[in-house]
Formats: sequence, C-alpha cells, structure tokens
Amino acid sequence: MAVSIRLRREGSKNRPYYRVVVADSRSPRDGKFIEILGTYDPKLTGLNSSFSVERAEYWISKGAQPSDTVRSLIKKQKKVVTAAPASEPERESSESAEGASSPSTETAS
Repeated sequence: MAVSIRLRREGSKNRPYYRVVVADSRSPRDGKFIEILGTYDPKLTGLNSSFSVERAEYWISKGAQPSDTVRSLIKKQKKVVTAAPASEPERESSESAEGASSPSTETAS
C-alpha cells in the first residue's frame, strides 16, 4: 500500500480549509484516510498551520511520501518548533532580571 501525506480540503466555497492527513495514495482527495495529523488554513497570515511534526516524521520513516505543499509545511513547522524553545529561556531570564532590580531599588529608598 502506497501511503502519502497530503491535504484534505474542507470548508465552504471560497473559504478553503485543509486537514493534513495520512492516506492511501489511491483514495480520493477527500476520501478515506488513515490518520489526521493537523490543519492548514491558507487564508490566515503568519502561522497558519498546526500539526504534529513527530507523527509526520514517523510516517515518513515508514515510507509515506509527503506532497509538495505538506513538505513545505513540515519545514516551516520545524522552524517554529525549534525557535519557540530558544526564545522562552530569554523571556524567563529577562523577567528574573527585572524582578531582581525592583527589590534592590525598594531597599535603597
């Protein structure tokens, strides 16, 4: 069975909304699927997709072929996932620095 990771169209006319699914390559675009990985909304700007990169990597390791669009979404999602943990510690350190400066100012008064 040839498995592919592709987009399944949902939504109404002129309001496309897609689900990222793992499906048999012989099934129709909106037909039967194996697993839903997430969503993609092309009308939104910025972060317009949310899905499990881990599950996508699992299916790719099992031989699933991602479509061109899904391949680019995976690449973008990986950038977001790797950038998010790096920015969180910076926020924590800046908050702790602000908190440390406030008590010393109060004790000096």
